[in-house]
Amino acid sequence: MWSSFPLFGSALIVLVMLCAAYTFSVAVVAGSTGRVRTLQAARFGAYGTVALIAVTVLCLAYAFVSHDFRLRYVSHYSDRGMSTIYLFTALWGGQDGSILWWLFLLSIYIGACVWWLGNKYLELQPYVLATLMVIIIFFCTLMMFAANPFSTSVGGARVDGEGLNPLLQNFYMIIHPPSLYVGFVGCSVPFAFCVAALITGRLDVEWIRASRKWMLFPWMFLGIGNTLGMLWAYEELGWGGYWAWDPVENAAFMPFLVASAYLHSVMIQERRGLLKVWNVALACMTFFMTIFGTFLTRSGAIASVHSFAQSGIGTYFVWFLLIVAAFCFTLVLYRWPELRDLPLNPRFRYGAVGAGWIIAGSTMPGLYLLLGKSQMPFTWKVVIFALAVGAAVYVGLELVFRRLTMDVAHDRKRPYIESVLSREFTFLLNNFALLGFMVFVLVATTFPMLSEALWNEKVTVGPPYYNAWVQPIGLVIYMLMGIGTLFGWKKTSDAALRKAFVAPVAAMVVAVVLHFAVGKQLGFPAIVWGDAIYSGGLGSGLRGFNAATPVLGVAVGVFNLAVIAQEFVFLFRARKNSGADKTPMILYYMGLLPGFVYTLLTLPAASRRRYGGYIVHLGLVVMLLGFTGQSWNVSRETALSPGQTYEVENYAITYVGPRMEVDTSKRMVFADVKVKKNGKDLGEASPAKFIYKKMMENPTTEVAMLHTVRDDLYLVVGNINPQTKLATFQIHINPLVMWIWLGCLVLIAGSFVAMWPELQPEESRAWRFARGTAASVGAASIGILIALMPTQAFAFQTSSLHSGTVKIENDQERDIFQSLRCMCGTCARDALSTCACGTAEEMREIIRGKIARGLTKEQILKEYAEEHGTESLSVPPNSGAMRSIYAVPLVGIAMAGVGLVLMIRRWRKPPGGPPDAPPGAGGDPADSKDAYDKRLDDELRDLDG
Repeated sequence: MWSSFPLFGSALIVLVMLCAAYTFSVAVVAGSTGRVRTLQAARFGAYGTVALIAVTVLCLAYAFVSHDFRLRYVSHYSDRGMSTIYLFTALWGGQDGSILWWLFLLSIYIGACVWWLGNKYLELQPYVLATLMVIIIFFCTLMMFAANPFSTSVGGARVDGEGLNPLLQNFYMIIHPPSLYVGFVGCSVPFAFCVAALITGRLDVEWIRASRKWMLFPWMFLGIGNTLGMLWAYEELGWGGYWAWDPVENAAFMPFLVASAYLHSVMIQERRGLLKVWNVALACMTFFMTIFGTFLTRSGAIASVHSFAQSGIGTYFVWFLLIVAAFCFTLVLYRWPELRDLPLNPRFRYGAVGAGWIIAGSTMPGLYLLLGKSQMPFTWKVVIFALAVGAAVYVGLELVFRRLTMDVAHDRKRPYIESVLSREFTFLLNNFALLGFMVFVLVATTFPMLSEALWNEKVTVGPPYYNAWVQPIGLVIYMLMGIGTLFGWKKTSDAALRKAFVAPVAAMVVAVVLHFAVGKQLGFPAIVWGDAIYSGGLGSGLRGFNAATPVLGVAVGVFNLAVIAQEFVFLFRARKNSGADKTPMILYYMGLLPGFVYTLLTLPAASRRRYGGYIVHLGLVVMLLGFTGQSWNVSRETALSPGQTYEVENYAITYVGPRMEVDTSKRMVFADVKVKKNGKDLGEASPAKFIYKKMMENPTTEVAMLHTVRDDLYLVVGNINPQTKLATFQIHINPLVMWIWLGCLVLIAGSFVAMWPELQPEESRAWRFARGTAASVGAASIGILIALMPTQAFAFQTSSLHSGTVKIENDQERDIFQSLRCMCGTCARDALSTCACGTAEEMREIIRGKIARGLTKEQILKEYAEEHGTESLSVPPNSGAMRSIYAVPLVGIAMAGVGLVLMIRRWRKPPGGPPDAPPGAGGDPADSKDAYDKRLDDELRDLDG
C-alpha cells in the first residue's frame, strides 16, 4: 500500500466527501421526517466523517516527517534539514495543506458540536449537521480538483525538498495560523444554527442561546490570531511596525468586526425580542466574511506579503460565495413573516421572495454595465445603475410585494424600543459603527480590484490611507463602547444618566488636562502633527483630527476605564448589600486578584457573561492605549563604526562590532550593540544578517529588540562592510507596544470568564466537556502568551524580509518615500521608505535630486505617477473617480444612519402600544431566571437611581 501512498491519500479525500454526502442526505431526511433513529444515523455519519478527516491529516503529517518527496506539496515546503516542529508547521505553510488543516479544525468543531447537542435541539440538529456537511463537501471538492496536498510531482520524487520559507520558520507561525483558523472555522457552527433556525422557522431566542458560546469561542480566537499576526509582523518582517493594513491582515480583521457586532446584537433579541432579521444577517455575514477572507488570501486576486501564490482556486470560492449568498438571501425572504412578526400567511412568503429576487435580478444588468469594459463615461454608468436599482426597488416593493399582501392583515405583535436613552439604542449605534468600519476596510481592501474592473486603472492602497481615515472611526467605536455601558435596558431616566456619567466624564477631563500639562515633559505630547495624505481642505481636516489622536485616544481610554471600574464598584456594593458575597476571606488576604476572580466565576451565568464582557472591554481599552502609542514613534537611520555611540531620545546605542557564526543551514553575521537608557545599562542586542544555503541570494535581516513597559527599542542592521566593519542601522523607538499584548491577555481572560462552565448536577457530560474544553484551550492560550510577555527589558531576535537598510536623511524624505512604492517588478512593492532593493535606492536618489531642485511633494508624486502609473502611489489620488474609495463607504454610513433614524421612529413605542414580547418569545430572561440575578439587577438599578 505504501508504494501507492499518494493515491491512498487522495482516496481518503474522496471517502471524506462520500461520507459527508451520506451524512448530509440522512440529516435532511431526519429533518423532514422527524425520526430519531434517522437522526442518530446522521450523527454517526458525522463522527465517521470526523474520523476520516483525522486520518487524512495524519497521513499528510507522516509524509512530512518521513520526507516523502513524491508529494509535490511536501517537496515544496520541507527539506531534510528542518526540525520536526517546523515539519508539522509546514502542514499549513502552503495553500494545499492549509485547506486540509481548515477541514481538520472544522471536523474538531463538528465532533464537539455533535457530542454537545446530544438529545437537545432535536428540531435544529438535522439541519445543523446538513449545513456543516455542505461546507466539508466544498473543501473536499477544492482539494480534489484544485489543491490536492497528495498530488505527485511530474518529475518524480526529489532527493531533497525546497524547504520552508525562512520567514515562516518562526515561533509565532507555529501558533498564529492555527489560532486564526480556529477563529475562522468556528464561525461555521453559529452559521449552521442560523441556517437550521431559518429552515425550521424556530427563530426565537432558542438558536441564539444554542450558538452564543459557539460564536464567543471563535471570536476570542480571531482576536488571538490577529494579535499573534501582529506579533509575527512586528518581530519578523523588520519594518518597525505591527500592522500594515495588508489585504490579508484586513481579511482576518473584518470577520472579527462582524462577529463583534453579532455578539452585541443578539443580546437585544434575547432580552427584548428585537432585531431578528439583523441577527440572522450578521450570523450569515460573519461566515461569509470568513470565506471571503480565505478567498482573498488564496486566490492571488490582491498582492500581499502574506498571501499564497496565485491559482485557479479563486473561481471555486467565488461560486461558493455566490451560492451561500443566494441561499441565505432566499431563506431570509422565505421566513420574512416569522422574522418580522407578521401573520403566517403564504402571501407574505411569496411576496417577500418574489420582491427580493426581482430587485436582485433587475439590478444585474446595471451591475454588469457598471463593471463591464464599455467605453461609456463612468458618471453615466453610475447614473444608469442608480436608475436600474430604483426601478427594481419600485417594481419589487410596489408591484409585487404590496399587491400580493394588499388584502392581508398586517397586525404585528412585536416589542418596541421605548426610548433612545436605552441600551438597545446604543447597541444599535455600536452595531452600525462596527459594520461601517468593516465596510470601510472592505472597500479599501478590494479597491485595487474594483478600480481595475471599473476604470481599467491599477491602484494601491497603502497604510497612510488607512491610518488617516481609520482613526476617527475607531475612536467613535471606542466611545460608543463606553457610553453604551452607562445606559439601562428599555429606558434610562435623566437623573440616572447624569449620575452614571459624572465619574467617567470627570476622569476623562482630568486625563485631558494632565496630558496637556505634563505629557510633553514625559515624552508623550498631547498633539502630534503628521503629514497630510491629500492637499486641500479634506487633507487638512484629516491631518488636524489625527494630530489630536494622542489626547483623544487617552481621553476615550480613560473614559472607558472609569466606566468599567464604576460597574465593578456597583457589583461589589450590590453583593455586599444583598448578602450574596460568599467569597472566602482568605482569598482577599492572598491579594485582591484571587478574591476578584473567585467572585466573577461564582456569579450566575447571566451576570458572569455581563462582567466577563466588561473585562473584554478592559482588554480592548488597554490595546487602544497601546495603539495610541504609535503617535509617538521615533525612527532614525545611522552608520556606526565599532566603538561609536549614537543617541536618540533617552537611548544611547554603542556599536561593539561584528561577529560571525555558522550552522548547518546558514551563515550568521551579527552586529553587537550595547544599550543605555537614561545613563543606565539596559542590555545588549545583536541584530544580524542570516544567509541561508538554499537562499544565498536573499539574505534575511534578524531584528533585535529590547522590550519595556514604556517602549520598545527596535534595531535593524543593514549593510556591514567586511573591511571597515562599518554598519548601518535602522533604530525605531515604539512606545506602549507592550500594552497591546497585555490587552490581548486581558481580552482572553474576559472571554474565559464569559465562557466559564456552569457545572450543575443535572448537566450533561457532553456540555461539560464542550465548555470545559473551551475554557482549557483559552487557559492554554493565556499561558502561551504570558510566557512571551517580558516584565523587564530583554533582547529578542527575529528575522526580516529585508536584506538591506533604507537611509532616510530627514522627515521630508520620509514623508515622500512612504507615499511612493517601488515599481521594479521583482519585490513586494513596498514603500520606498522600507524597500531595500537596488531599484528603490536608485529611485530615492532621483527623488533627492528633485527635492534639492525645490520641487514640492505634490509635484514629485505627480511626476512619479505619470512615469509609473497610479499604482505607484500609496494613497489613491483625491481626484475624479478615485474619490469613490472614501465617498462610497461614507455615503453608505450616512444612508445607514438615516435608515437607523427612520427605523427608530417606527419602532418607538407609542402610548398604549403593543406590549413587549413574553420571556419565552425573546423577553428579558432575567425575569424568568433565578431570584439572585433579579435581586442583583434591582440593587444596581437602585444605585443608578
